[in-house]
Amino acid sequence: MDYKINNKKRRYKSRTKRKLLLDYEIRESKRKNFAREIGIWIASITGTILLAYIVVNGSLEKTTVKDISMESTLPKNSKIIINKLSYKIFDPDRNDVIVFHTNGKEHNYYNIKRVIGLPGEKVKINEGKIYINDNELEENINVDSIDNPGLAIDEITLEKDEFFVLGDNRNNSEDSRFATVGIVNEDNIVGKAWLLLDPIRVINRLNEKESEQDTKEAKEVK
Repeated sequence: MDYKINNKKRRYKSRTKRKLLLDYEIRESKRKNFAREIGIWIASITGTILLAYIVVNGSLEKTTVKDISMESTLPKNSKIIINKLSYKIFDPDRNDVIVFHTNGKEHNYYNIKRVIGLPGEKVKINEGKIYINDNELEENINVDSIDNPGLAIDEITLEKDEFFVLGDNRNNSEDSRFATVGIVNEDNIVGKAWLLLDPIRVINRLNEKESEQDTKEAKEVK
């Protein structure tokens, strides 16, 4: 009889322990979920404050594309966001779309063009093609062959703080081929043309040529 009673007590204690353990695990799970939600909420608030700080301090700026020189990447009247912070950390790279003042003059509008030649490089345009240090430049964007090489008919050597830029609308663009724009000095660069608005898209990813893999996959889908 005592044995049965003791057995029942042990089973009762065992069930009680399991219940307590289950209750503890539930409470711990709720606590962790609550802590996770608080963490996400704090991160969201922090991100919002950081973005507001960046905007307020002039690191981002909205502007409008005033001409057709960057079509079809950036049609005239497109609204874009300039990232003014980017080039305080990194140097402009080839294929970046940059925003700059012409010859240091602060007009009521910005120039927007694509970086082709980098400091220290030699640039030349011959028979519609661009050559960098005597090597033909393989571009990853959809552009027409160049009809007028302008000043780049002769080789141009860029200084340590100079960039050669072109509009994507190669035959309807005033850019580094012409004296009206000329070579862009680093000090005249306002920032990187970062986002196209409505809808929001990253500018450096616009108007890219399809890779061979993408073309192959598209054919397979058809």
